[in-house]
Amino acid sequence: MERKKLVAVITGIISVLLGVIYLILVQLLDSRGAMIPAPMTDLSLILFSFI
Repeated sequence: MERKKLVAVITGIISVLLGVIYLILVQLLDSRGAMIPAPMTDLSLILFSFI
């Protein structure tokens, strides 16, 4: 029974650590500011210049 408890505690610690790492990653990515869409270019001009 003791081994099962140890496995459960270790699994719980790993899951909590993964959750904390995920939250930190989300905070870092969110703090970079608003996402700006890529500039729109007229692809037809680029495509027809090669023909």
